[in-house]
Amino acid sequence: MSTQFLSKLSQNYIKLLDDDEYYDITIEVGEDPNVKILRAHMSILCYRSPYLRRILASNKNRNKENILSHIKLSKISPEVFQIILKYIYGGTLSLNEQDTLEILKILIAAEELLLQELVDYLQKYFIENKSKWMEQHFELIHRTSFQSNSLLELQQFCTNFMANSPEKIFKSLDFTSLPEKSLVQLIKRDDLQMKEIEVWEHVLKWGLAQNPTLLPDPNTWSDDDFKTMENTLQHCLSLIRFFSLSSKEFLEKVRPYKRLIKHQFYEDLLNSHLDPNSEPNDNILPPRNIRIGSIIDSKIVDNLNIISTISRWIDKLDARNNFAYLKEPYKFQLLLRGSRDGFTPKKFHELCDDKCNTITFIKVKGTEEILGGYNPLKWESSGGCGKAVDSFIFSFKNDNVEDRIISNVKYTDYAIRYGPNDGPFFGFDIIIHAAHESEVYNETRYKKNYYKKKIRDTEGQFTMEDFEVFQIIKR
Repeated sequence: MSTQFLSKLSQNYIKLLDDDEYYDITIEVGEDPNVKILRAHMSILCYRSPYLRRILASNKNRNKENILSHIKLSKISPEVFQIILKYIYGGTLSLNEQDTLEILKILIAAEELLLQELVDYLQKYFIENKSKWMEQHFELIHRTSFQSNSLLELQQFCTNFMANSPEKIFKSLDFTSLPEKSLVQLIKRDDLQMKEIEVWEHVLKWGLAQNPTLLPDPNTWSDDDFKTMENTLQHCLSLIRFFSLSSKEFLEKVRPYKRLIKHQFYEDLLNSHLDPNSEPNDNILPPRNIRIGSIIDSKIVDNLNIISTISRWIDKLDARNNFAYLKEPYKFQLLLRGSRDGFTPKKFHELCDDKCNTITFIKVKGTEEILGGYNPLKWESSGGCGKAVDSFIFSFKNDNVEDRIISNVKYTDYAIRYGPNDGPFFGFDIIIHAAHESEVYNETRYKKNYYKKKIRDTEGQFTMEDFEVFQIIKR
């Protein structure tokens, strides 16, 4: 068993640093007018810093007459290097009196001197204690971290921040100045919170910035221009989720640049728009994991797969192995939320009447069950029924798409029911009704009638915790 007395050892070595008698090297640090000459000991510097060891070894070969060694470190300020020396000699570091920018300079100096232990500690310190400051000074942190091959944790912080808050980056940072390495790391991420068409547009913008002689209009490009752009974007093109784009986006934003894309890949992409039921190849990148809040403002649905399932059913694309699941064809615009707007027929008709193509989500109280329906017609309060061929109702359990039941309308003449005292009313299957238009709903029940499948295990009254109505709009 051995005992370590590191504290006393550290104190003694720091005293050695302050000693004026036994030093054998002088170090000139800083730039005019802030220059200072410090004394040190070659053996300690060599064993603590690989960078200084290389410099001193080279210096030793030139200095064969045993003259006092002298080196210059102009990139490091005297104040920062004195802090570094205390770490080198005594293994101590005090950040309490340093402002954040000064601590960043210490990190940069530690990285230059190859003091990996200190580099790792300071990266962790910034991430755990100075994340807000780094967001506010993001351009500085990003530029600093990507100029080095050892500041990997700060690079990861920057990439995570760009992926989660890309809108902040594009407003605060000259996006086209990003190094290729940083751009590639960003767009390869599955969790990049951007629409794919925006990713593609920014990649094109970045490519044009690297080739300022190219005109923005690809119709003016020569064969050599396309080849130049293809070479510039060679590490980016394979990372774009082209199959997630809508047909309109493909036509307007991709087709003009088709000569940048490999021929067979482009043909497969074209086929996916001509025949959405065709099966994708295994090497096609899946859609990005976009947070559902950017797709739909819902307090009931927090699973993007439910939204994708509903969208595919509207388009009559139920097959799972087709290109349709790669796309997000609809925008969901919130019209009504019961917990926000009230649970009365009057409010429902005020906000939803004359709106067609709506989806209703109903949260059943005391369960993890979501009921709802799709109405392609306009909601009205005039009374009677609406004929709809494409209407359907559904249920999801435990937020699980695999447990879904979706039922198309069977008796199309009775798909939708209208009434001044009714809320969303699908046939006589899903009923939301009140005694008076200004009163809270007092009848919420389910019974299989005019739709093909039974969507609940039990029929009869249920308690509605909340409900939402969205109008879906083709992108």
